[in-house]
Amino acid sequence: MKALLVIIAWCLLLLLCWPLAVLAIILWPFLWLISLPFRVVAITFDALFALLRAILFLPARLLGHRGSSTGRT
Repeated sequence: MKALLVIIAWCLLLLLCWPLAVLAIILWPFLWLISLPFRVVAITFDALFALLRAILFLPARLLGHRGSSTGRT
């Protein structure tokens, strides 16, 4: 659904201002490539915080505390 909205928005931009639409098509892959390292860093930090949370809550889990059913409080 999100992809369909992006395509419709790009078609509207093409009708209203075609040079800007062509520039967006050309620059989009470069912006995606630039954002890849930031995504890798975000995934790494998310994994690091999940590991830290698991280590900190290990004593409570060993003592039998179940926590909430959703997994996060």
